[in-house]
Amino acid sequence: MGSASLHSSFSALLLLILNFHGFCLTEKAPYYSFVHEATTAPPVSFYDYIVIGGGTAGCPLAATLSQSANVLLLERGGSPYVNPERINMYNFASTLADTSPDSPTQQFVSEDGVYNARARVLGGGSVLNAGFYTRASTRYMREAGWNEALVNASYRWVENKVAFQPPMLQWQSAVRDGLLEVGVLPNNGFSYDHMYGTKVGGTIFDKDGNRHTAADLLEYANPAKIRVYLHATVQRIIFLKAVGPKPRARGVVYQDGTGKRHVALLKRGFSNEIILSAGALGSPQLLMLSGVGPADQLRAHGIPVVADDPMVGQGMSDNPMNALFIPSPQPVEVSLIQVVGITRFDSYIETASGMTFSPSLGRRVSNDLAKILSEDLAAYINKSADGKVDVGTFINGDSVSGGIILEKIMGPISTGHLELRSTDPNENPSVTFNYFQSPEDLRRCVNGMRTIISVINSQAFSKFRNIYLPTEALINLMLNLPLNQRPRHVTATTSMEQFCIDTVMTIWHYHGGCQLGRVVDRDYRVLGIDALRVIDGSTFHHSPGTNPQATVMMLGRYMGQRILLERLFGFGMK
Repeated sequence: MGSASLHSSFSALLLLILNFHGFCLTEKAPYYSFVHEATTAPPVSFYDYIVIGGGTAGCPLAATLSQSANVLLLERGGSPYVNPERINMYNFASTLADTSPDSPTQQFVSEDGVYNARARVLGGGSVLNAGFYTRASTRYMREAGWNEALVNASYRWVENKVAFQPPMLQWQSAVRDGLLEVGVLPNNGFSYDHMYGTKVGGTIFDKDGNRHTAADLLEYANPAKIRVYLHATVQRIIFLKAVGPKPRARGVVYQDGTGKRHVALLKRGFSNEIILSAGALGSPQLLMLSGVGPADQLRAHGIPVVADDPMVGQGMSDNPMNALFIPSPQPVEVSLIQVVGITRFDSYIETASGMTFSPSLGRRVSNDLAKILSEDLAAYINKSADGKVDVGTFINGDSVSGGIILEKIMGPISTGHLELRSTDPNENPSVTFNYFQSPEDLRRCVNGMRTIISVINSQAFSKFRNIYLPTEALINLMLNLPLNQRPRHVTATTSMEQFCIDTVMTIWHYHGGCQLGRVVDRDYRVLGIDALRVIDGSTFHHSPGTNPQATVMMLGRYMGQRILLERLFGFGMK
């Protein structure tokens, strides 16, 4: 047996040992003895690993590392378990639109004029999103340089805690059948895998609509070796400049909910590291606040330069979403993303329905929806026999019976950048995504929207299509809703290209800013810095699969295992 085979076999055996180790010591969510408010933290503490960001990647990463090392996980938000009703399926939109001080959502508007949000809660984006669970493609894994066997094992580790097969009720079934009718083939049934055609994917909502998040993956943690602090906002990373040819990360300064500052330092040891998992906005922002980034920008904010890296904050992308809202002549179930059509022209078609789209629940469906439907669209609506516009079939008080069918493009190709607004880590940075800068991105959107229109007009979807509202009315409805801060153009009613540009929204799949090969190497180590890695969606060049959360959770588990292999035996699994 060759050395490579011995290495692989030994690595696999070690991973089995790591997976078994501490199994009997684990605790069940939400009863974690190791989760505390940062106000209880000592002024100075020491750990083998300090993970910044208890989000979609940070929770599985910290849980895995705790199997063989002492770990500190710092989360700037609170616990998702305080009010579980707040984050269940039925309160999806209201939670996302919540602007209260203790909200798990921090809203921002990109420089493109598109409303957006970032998470500030243990579990990260998995606490706020629409719940769809689906893996990245095999091609994506290979391009990322990941070990396929370890990737698949890491996905299964995640799925054992948080993934479920959704119930297929009437609306979702009609959209699935409509996609098949218009040629998004084959029918792939239920699957976590990414493949062309139409499929039912997984969900992180159980049969009762309860959300299961990345925070649940802390059930795998060894409680004796992990400490999680909530409302712990990291101010900066501390570096030692005099050790070797490169700066070396030494610790972090963080602030608790009362404003008191604490310091966490790495224990002595060559393998000990700080790992940034603060997300596509938080990780590049914190690197810059710590002195790693474009030197001119850092100096403009009075930040001492530790390492001049012009690539930090570059390559920011957000997969544009465009949609049509379809008022239904009959009641529809509450459902979030369950079905996806993966087209060969690189657009993904998804749908959601039900009370989530009450006009009181955020900017995207405004309080004026009923007015728009009954007055502004009167020219489009066919009159009933008595000459009145029949909108009562789909308006009931402050809610609308119906749903959206949306398309999200693959990639995207268009990219932008992130810059600091100030030295306050609580303030959102300035971010530009440059939606549809690439003509290919726009082509994908147009083809996706045309497919949506075909699905709406399909026989399979006919019982949910209101006969009083032709496609032109649905287009005009979207142009009248305050979906973003971008200008509207008269031509958007007839040009699908202009419609895509004018009505673009986010599906919260933004990424980049600390990209692989530009800011971090293949092992996610920050280039030019010792003892510092970035492991989260900020390292992506493209969004994985149709929806990224499964892959971000997988990446936390995957890299946690590789780091432990390196720690214990000096090598990882390639």
